[in-house]
Amino acid sequence: MTGPTPVRLAWLDALRGYAALVVVVFHLSPTVLGNDRHLAVYRHFDLGKYGVLLFFLVSGYVIPMSLERHGSLRRFWIGRLCRIYPAYLAAIALVLLLSVAGWLSWTSSLRHQTAAVVLAHVTMMSDLIGVRGAVRVFWTLSYEMTFYLVVSGLFVWRLHRHSAWWAAGLALTALVAGARLPDDLLGATFDARKATAALLVVLVGLSILAYLKDRLVPAAGAAGIALVLLPAVNGHATRESTVIASWQGLLLLAVMFAGTVVYRRQHGQIGRGAATVALTVVALSAIGAHWTNLGNRAALQLWSANVGAVAVTFLLAYAMRNRTVPSVFTWLGRISYSLYLLHVIVLVALPHVVPDAGTHGVLFRAAVGVGYLAVALGTAWLAYRMVELPGQRLARRLTARLEPRPVPARSLTTQRAVPRTGQGENERQSV
Repeated sequence: MTGPTPVRLAWLDALRGYAALVVVVFHLSPTVLGNDRHLAVYRHFDLGKYGVLLFFLVSGYVIPMSLERHGSLRRFWIGRLCRIYPAYLAAIALVLLLSVAGWLSWTSSLRHQTAAVVLAHVTMMSDLIGVRGAVRVFWTLSYEMTFYLVVSGLFVWRLHRHSAWWAAGLALTALVAGARLPDDLLGATFDARKATAALLVVLVGLSILAYLKDRLVPAAGAAGIALVLLPAVNGHATRESTVIASWQGLLLLAVMFAGTVVYRRQHGQIGRGAATVALTVVALSAIGAHWTNLGNRAALQLWSANVGAVAVTFLLAYAMRNRTVPSVFTWLGRISYSLYLLHVIVLVALPHVVPDAGTHGVLFRAAVGVGYLAVALGTAWLAYRMVELPGQRLARRLTARLEPRPVPARSLTTQRAVPRTGQGENERQSV
């Protein structure tokens, strides 16, 4: 959207932009604070996970809203693909360009398991396959894509209103099953990862094609729902997976469904009691699963802080959802996807521009940090204008061509009732 954000959605834009900025600051922190101070903060509060969990809550709120507003899986998937793939491909192209220039080195997994890496990038599911993405932050896209497919499947089978059960069920599974869940059932070897990546290309590709063509949709929906099993059995296929275990992967999906619970509660689709129970189960399970599975008090303290901060931030934003949001925050929200994808590339290139920044004094490092933020925000804005907006315009054109909106029955009745002469013709055209 290029126009002003409606007040009812501005808080989501602001929250998304804030979450992206938090992740940027987390990755910048070692350069500005130094590794020792960065790790000292990290031991008490993980800014990176805090930002990602906020992202996932917003996605959980927005994606079902978008799907149900369209009322059409075709419209939804055209919009999604044109929204996420252009910037994603642009980030990969930029990495390739900087690699050729010698500023970046490609991940070792590309050199040793090229087929699996390429196929994993087609579906955006690199982390769930166990290979490193071209950009490290691509790992979250694995869970976003899984969530899109699961929610689409639930929509097909008319199960999409049971969000509270999904949120609580996934969270409790992570807490109770925990370490008993397999981490690498489908990705323990090179051949297994290649086969899993190829299978996902076929499965995801056919599912999306079914939605776009409006054929075999029930089968595609069933396949989408079944994909919830992927993080349950292959959440940490290799050491290159960012998620530390399958139980943590299930928790991330539970957090997204928690965002959906908030959406459904706001629109009166579930009761206050059911929503409160589901959200409480997700929060306590996220803390408890990290405590019991990691087995130390530090994990309990860290994740209590992470989950508590996420809950307070989201609730504050939700409470102010009808307030006017400063335009700078909605602007951050609009460029947040490009900022999230590209800021790490800018950061990796930083040492080539300012060598040994960490060895200088605090004022110099702070100035480098401010300069980096300006460049990262400027790069994200350019990507938004040059890549994301054209993608959104393409989505509107494709949607208009493939699925024009039907004229409501009432309008058709009105048209038939209008005489075909004079003023009636003008009225008919305006209906």
